[in-house]
Amino acid sequence: MRWLAILLLPMVAAVLVLAAGWNERPASESRPYAALPGTAKSFVGFDRNEYPGDAALPLLRKSFAFTSYWLSAPPGEKTNSWTGKRAVLQTQGFGFLLLYLGRTSSQLPDKQICVDGGLADAQAAGRAARREGFPEGSVIFLDVEEGGRFSEGYHAYLQSWARSLKNEKFQPGIYCSGIAVDEGGGATIISADDIQRHIGDLVYWVFNDACPPSPGCSVTDEPPAPSASGVAYASIWQYVRSPKEKKISRHCRGYANDGNCYAPGDASRQWFLDMNVATTKDPSAPR
Repeated sequence: MRWLAILLLPMVAAVLVLAAGWNERPASESRPYAALPGTAKSFVGFDRNEYPGDAALPLLRKSFAFTSYWLSAPPGEKTNSWTGKRAVLQTQGFGFLLLYLGRTSSQLPDKQICVDGGLADAQAAGRAARREGFPEGSVIFLDVEEGGRFSEGYHAYLQSWARSLKNEKFQPGIYCSGIAVDEGGGATIISADDIQRHIGDLVYWVFNDACPPSPGCSVTDEPPAPSASGVAYASIWQYVRSPKEKKISRHCRGYANDGNCYAPGDASRQWFLDMNVATTKDPSAPR
């Protein structure tokens, strides 16, 4: 069979040359925000503090694979309009981003309160998730609205949250800033990086609505990967916030004149929302 091997050698070499040429595509041919062949697809979802109403779901489902789902009252609210809506959302085919409101630094004056607060919030989040019918192992994101570098006490709160939520048999996630904050003297800090250095392997949902890297208020057939946020390990990227942050998002396009972002097809502008991309259609599903 030696003669057969000799005949096949030129053919093998040709295939290798073609493969090498394919992999060495010039950088100028790459498209911004597009998924390259062979890479994971991204999925677009929305989030908002107020439940949009059952009638909005068919229109929103045309553009979005998943939605946020609050397990607590959202920031600034005393009630939670998402309660009891899991079944109707699931019937429409939505995946979920489970959210629980985190405490602010001013609510955590000493380390013991930080630790106790993380435990209490994790237990409350676990109870709410079970009550709403979400299975154990689901990812619950603690909503951290503050940005910049956190104090050691606040890190103790986040560590307690993560540890206690695992004890509740749910997986801890963090919603936090992915925007670099100037600390002076040429130094910057990204909240997600600060948290990861102290806690490590969590599921990270970061917001960064500056353009670039955000593509602005839009839904495309080839959405960006969460890593395009500037936080390489992010699983979800919130690339739009409503209303528009004038200082951060002043160069972004696609927002309505009122500064909000609306879903494609929402001609009457009834449901302003935030937009996200994730590596899966159901980011809070058990992993």
